[in-house]
Amino acid sequence: MHAEQLFTGISQLATPRGRFALRGPAMREIDVIPGAALAVTDGRVAWVGPADSWRGTSDVITELGGRAVVPGIVDPHTHAVWAGDRLADFEARCAGVPYEEILARGGGIRRTMRLTAAAPMEELVAGAERRLRALIQSGATTIEVKSGYGGTYEAELASLEAIAAVTPLVPARIIPTLLVHVPPRDTAERDAYITMATEQLIPEVARRRLARAVDVFIEREAFSLAEARAIFEAARDAGLPVKAHVDQFHAIGGLELALEFGAISVDHLEASGAPQIQALAASSAVGVILPGVTIHLGVNAAPGRAMIDAGCAVAVATDLNPGSAPIFSSQLAMALAVRVNELIPAEALTAATANAAAALGLDDVGRLAEGQRADFLVVDGEDWRTMVYTLGGSPVAEMYIAGVRVT
Repeated sequence: MHAEQLFTGISQLATPRGRFALRGPAMREIDVIPGAALAVTDGRVAWVGPADSWRGTSDVITELGGRAVVPGIVDPHTHAVWAGDRLADFEARCAGVPYEEILARGGGIRRTMRLTAAAPMEELVAGAERRLRALIQSGATTIEVKSGYGGTYEAELASLEAIAAVTPLVPARIIPTLLVHVPPRDTAERDAYITMATEQLIPEVARRRLARAVDVFIEREAFSLAEARAIFEAARDAGLPVKAHVDQFHAIGGLELALEFGAISVDHLEASGAPQIQALAASSAVGVILPGVTIHLGVNAAPGRAMIDAGCAVAVATDLNPGSAPIFSSQLAMALAVRVNELIPAEALTAATANAAAALGLDDVGRLAEGQRADFLVVDGEDWRTMVYTLGGSPVAEMYIAGVRVT
């Protein structure tokens, strides 16, 4: 075999097994290859195994200095496009002010929506680029970015256009998602909003290929089951797969509805109980947990341990956003999943790579196996578990995307 590049000097190469989402106990069955080498051709993995088993030739040999290698992190849930900040809200919440009062003062998510809708495109793109570069620096090589802070037809399209504009500015792969996020307060306006989303916004987004999926927030304070059903039906008619924010504060049937429509992921799950966990385990969907929300808001953690024990496929993400998860490190989210959601290190690696890729409908990233994109991280240490052990600093020494070093 001849390869363009051969990476040697790898103390350990750790990667999830298989091809698709790993479920239950399989999440901890990772391959750890000591003394490994990795061959790359045309930006994809051509061979991986013990270095002393390599029998090919290569154009370039890169010595990694006895450090560990893992797949690049896939962050499957971010809201990286917004304007303004929520610092006043944060300070008020720390002082014990109820969220309802913060909203009444003009704060909360509706403040972000007002500022985002009014922001020029240049501001949206610049802000998104800064945030994405922070995630990339932490080890993210594939990042999903949602719209959802626009609130109007024009502003939602502008957010998706900002995602398209920032995509060529960063080295990571960016996956855009249309999020139908927050309904108007007035009933009449709410009905009109659903009509706009289903009859105008979703078809236009599909026509222009501005998003690869449609997400909806199903919650007592957000969209009802009937409204979400209409949105899912519109997405299905437009040929777009669906995802959903569900069970964040209350289990009102959102998870079950999303599974009915074949959702590729159901995200949050902090309020999921045994019935929801069993339904998820029996489905093909990936459950995306967001430990940063638990840390920032002080809410219950998603039952990651119970989900895996029941046979679910679990992924982890930052949920980067200005209100509930100002977490700018995908590696930190993976590390927090161990502390907050009771995953073991191998499960956290799978959750942040192979299963996170599956939560985005991707099958060519998240592993280091033949044919996969050569997206990988060189760990600042000999043991791959440094990736989930480290808090407050980046354990990523080098990053390669499609075999090219980017950090």
